[in-house]
Amino acid sequence: MTSKKNRLAFLGSDEIALPILRFLNSTSSTVDVAAILTQPDRRSGRGGKKSPNEIKKWADENSIPCESPEKPSIDECEWLKAKNVDILLVMAYGHILKRDFLDLAPRGCYNLHASILPKYRGASPIETAIAMGEKETGVTLMKVIPRMDAGPIIDIEQVEITDSESGPSLRSKISEACVPVVSRNLDQILHGTIQELTQNESLATYCRKLCKDDANLDFNLSAEQLVNRIRAFVSWPGANFLFESQKIRIGEAEYCNNHLSLSPGETIMESNNKFCIGTSDGLLIPKTLQRPGGKMLKTEDFFRGFEFPFGCRLNSFPSHPLLKSKLVE
Repeated sequence: MTSKKNRLAFLGSDEIALPILRFLNSTSSTVDVAAILTQPDRRSGRGGKKSPNEIKKWADENSIPCESPEKPSIDECEWLKAKNVDILLVMAYGHILKRDFLDLAPRGCYNLHASILPKYRGASPIETAIAMGEKETGVTLMKVIPRMDAGPIIDIEQVEITDSESGPSLRSKISEACVPVVSRNLDQILHGTIQELTQNESLATYCRKLCKDDANLDFNLSAEQLVNRIRAFVSWPGANFLFESQKIRIGEAEYCNNHLSLSPGETIMESNNKFCIGTSDGLLIPKTLQRPGGKMLKTEDFFRGFEFPFGCRLNSFPSHPLLKSKLVE
């Protein structure tokens, strides 16, 4: 006799959750994905046409009931109750859930967060971990409470951050790491035998939502810090320096010791076709560059068609801290 599957509702809006949804929907023998809450359709592209996110597209493709309110309310809570859901799973939803949601599922409400908690609570844990020079991060499976990423930890799947890691490549690793951390804990969650570990609040840090200004490079940082930010923000918001009112985007870069004694923002083209920019510590060496409306090109190809006064000093833009030690409500 086949045992009845538990009914799971998923709350999330980012395609990072697609691997775990596919696993739960097609591989898991203990749960059915019975309902989904996600963000509403947003305008995107040059035409500004509204389109659904990847989670909603997946729900439609798999005939799973899906609601997309601007903000989850009592109506959505009642909708989930009517679906007789046993467990809630959340990842990258964008809302702090109220107690009504946390109490509606008898097996509880759990979240997948893209860091090793209590480090990097908040909106941009993947990009911030790279920008801060971390060598390791992970996915934390935690029980949800009405505070941002502060609930007790169930388990962690660790993920290496390589020296060449970018925001998109680490996002892909994190995405796949959700599957093992859920699969090895799902049965215990459903049977109420899971062990919980309270987070150490004294070690908590918070990362803010990224903004367009984070693309502007501050050459008063070290070259290593700048390379980390370029890798982290390559997808969005990017990394730019300003030359004659044009924002020149750096796609890839490396760094080395400042053997030329360049001051922050000072530029030079070495004989080996390496474009160097001085920083507070070391040289930033862009490997690819892009002008507005152009293609991303190797540095030597970029300067063949772009007149640039080597020896000039580029302006620095003040950088804003990515981390804070406590959440300001």
